[in-house]
Amino acid sequence: MDEHSVFEQLALWNPHGTHPKETLSSGRERGAVYTRLETVDFILNLVGYLPDRPLHRYTLLEPSFGSGDFLVRAVERLVTSYLGAGSLDTAFDDLRNAIVGIEIDPAAAAETVGRLTELLSRFGFNVEQTSSLLGAWLRNDDFLLADIRTRFDFVVGNPPYVRQELIPDRLMAEYRSRYETIYDRADLYIPFIERSLSLLKKDGVLGFICADRWMKNKYGGPLRALVAREYHLKYYIDMVDTQAFRADVTAYPAIFVISRGRGGKTRIAHRPQVEASVLDQLASVLTAGEGTASVPVVEVGNVINGSEPWILDSLDQLNIVRKLEASFPLLEDVGCKVGIGVATGADKAYVGNFDELEVEPDRKLPLVTTKDIVSGSVKWRGLGVVNPFNVDGTLVDLGRYPKLKRYFEERRDVIAGRNCARRNPHAWYRTIDRIYPSLAKEKKLLIPDIKGEANVVYEDGQYYPHHNLYYITSSEWDLRALQAVLRSGIARLFVGVYSTQMRGGYLRYQAQYLRRIRLPRWKEVPEELRDKLKDAARRGDTEECNHLSFDLYGLNVNERAALGGNGN
Repeated sequence: MDEHSVFEQLALWNPHGTHPKETLSSGRERGAVYTRLETVDFILNLVGYLPDRPLHRYTLLEPSFGSGDFLVRAVERLVTSYLGAGSLDTAFDDLRNAIVGIEIDPAAAAETVGRLTELLSRFGFNVEQTSSLLGAWLRNDDFLLADIRTRFDFVVGNPPYVRQELIPDRLMAEYRSRYETIYDRADLYIPFIERSLSLLKKDGVLGFICADRWMKNKYGGPLRALVAREYHLKYYIDMVDTQAFRADVTAYPAIFVISRGRGGKTRIAHRPQVEASVLDQLASVLTAGEGTASVPVVEVGNVINGSEPWILDSLDQLNIVRKLEASFPLLEDVGCKVGIGVATGADKAYVGNFDELEVEPDRKLPLVTTKDIVSGSVKWRGLGVVNPFNVDGTLVDLGRYPKLKRYFEERRDVIAGRNCARRNPHAWYRTIDRIYPSLAKEKKLLIPDIKGEANVVYEDGQYYPHHNLYYITSSEWDLRALQAVLRSGIARLFVGVYSTQMRGGYLRYQAQYLRRIRLPRWKEVPEELRDKLKDAARRGDTEECNHLSFDLYGLNVNERAALGGNGN
């Protein structure tokens, strides 16, 4: 009997399932990424699914088993453990409830059936025993909608990475009705983690490898809050730029192990080499808390704080952040405001050479973009943006602006084709973001979204910022002095511990992270230090910005060294 006929005999595939007709079936749609054997064994070791334990007395779930990377290794450990004391005669009764594997794609599941059939055959199981066990273990279903009444000691796997826009609307609506953590632009792995956690027994353990974006991004907030309420992050291993998968992927992977029940500290490691001996040793150090590994293992407290982003970096830097958070107010509590430049939704229509925009003079503003500030100061390339708003935020009456009306009508197909225009046809000519003309005249600091180091540029009140440029204005702080602080290691410290890191060490200098920076009140800064900060910023002396900012915050020698200072 070949693998497909065995598979077809399993009472698994229910054409009258409870989930909607829309499904995600192909590998591309399902976000299928296959995991290397060494990575799988590492995760099984971390959660404690070890062959020297009586594994048949435990239950394990793989919620999206694909072609069987995790399931095959788990079954191999299970059977090895069982046959050390049991026999093939009693195997079905003793093992039937030990494994549950769920997969939505029949083609991928058929491959797993073939691999498990071969594995069980090597252990001496006959065709009937194999068919019975696979029928008990495997289900073809949508994990997020499946009827699951069992609770599990272990949940392991690599949940699918699927963006919301790839999911049919009716299916997405059903998911949203069931899972509290689907928020903003959350990917499908978010509800996978939520449901997997909910299926853990008391003291049960989950071990996943998936994208790390949810640990700090906005859309991960509800899931982080859920973990904070009921669970403990035991281990976190950063796997970015490692060969954790069988093919190169552009995701930012991490391994995390979470247990049900409140806990204490989290053990953390970064970017180990994916070799069996290296990962075996690292698993021993992480789980036992002693010994040495090829990469440092640190034990950190206070990683989880409600829905706040997880801080998973250097323990020294974490301690500095906590100290500054306890000592100084937030940047926006000391007279500063953080914002982002205008997104038009159709730059080809709204943005052009300022002098060539054929609209009334008060309907256009000079525009500063990321390309204008690459040198560290503003070198304006002459672009402008068309402004359809009155000062009070209402749209202008096109009847009063014949040039503007003609300009928009000539570009109506592009402008009216945007989603925001289709949703509100009476306001078809508005930009996505409202434009505040007074902002162009305000002095401000400009900061590009993605940078290795903060490129904080002073702008003296001539230009309107484009999207991908964040800006800071202030009613209290001198902006030149603030520029010095934001060019120092202090800004990178806060943005680094709270933001998601991109490949190459680049950070996202977004508003949500900039707002986390702590800052003394301007009136409390000594006059001499104020002048030195302003002078260092004007000269672009980064080393001096660092030195003066460390003085400003009262950092000691060790803290300065942790932020890249020389201890002076």
